Amino acid sequence: MHLLRSSLFAVLLAVITVPYAVLAILIFWLPPMTRHRLITSWVPLMMWVIRHVLGIRYRVIGAQNIPPGPAVILSKHQSAWETIALQQIFPPLCYVLKRELLRVPFFGWALGRIPGIAIDRAAGKDALSQVVEQGRKRLHEGLWVAVFPEGTRVAPGVVRRYKPGGAILAKRAGVPVVPVAHNAGEFWRRNAFVKRPGEIIVSIGPLIEVKGVKAEEINRRAEEWIEGEMRRLFGHHYAGAQSKPEAAARVPD
Repeated sequence: MHLLRSSLFAVLLAVITVPYAVLAILIFWLPPMTRHRLITSWVPLMMWVIRHVLGIRYRVIGAQNIPPGPAVILSKHQSAWETIALQQIFPPLCYVLKRELLRVPFFGWALGRIPGIAIDRAAGKDALSQVVEQGRKRLHEGLWVAVFPEGTRVAPGVVRRYKPGGAILAKRAGVPVVPVAHNAGEFWRRNAFVKRPGEIIVSIGPLIEVKGVKAEEINRRAEEWIEGEMRRLFGHHYAGAQSKPEAAARVPD
């Protein structure tokens, strides 16, 4: 049954995404925020498919922590699910993403028409400059910026080094950080074709203010809250690991 559901989802994903990609190309002349609104109308359609075809629901705790103005989201990254769902949970946002994703047929073409932050990860320190420069522009336009500080998707129970780019952006832009923990990888595994039904819990943490705090400390506080919340809510992911969040199974960059 899971294979059948996942196969149907893959077909519907293609059927829905291709027309939106064509639309994204055709409306290149519209203002950026108008393009964003039209193209991201894809999100509620896909969330409906995810719920009713894959049987994956979600529940949000801590929604009262969402501030009224733009912020930088620092989120755990376990699957493709959160790249879709965060757009429904939060106000209009954009992602820091790898520039090579823009070359993916249809999906990448649409991404390229949405105001975002596409970086060359091989650029080293220049990549951080790209995040800050483009990120401040997006925040000024009224978009939130979502960053996955571990840099890539990780399996449940695994922790990668939290890179400081998102915290540096928040500090230089003068906007707060919103930490997010979730267990999407429990049902939608990294690179897995077959998804399993269930309820994803998305926990939104208290704001991390940036005034008078160094970027390194902002990043540390975000990691501490996210990893602590992961263990509090999803302790079964860490069976056999040591007790402290920073001692969870880590993988090198």
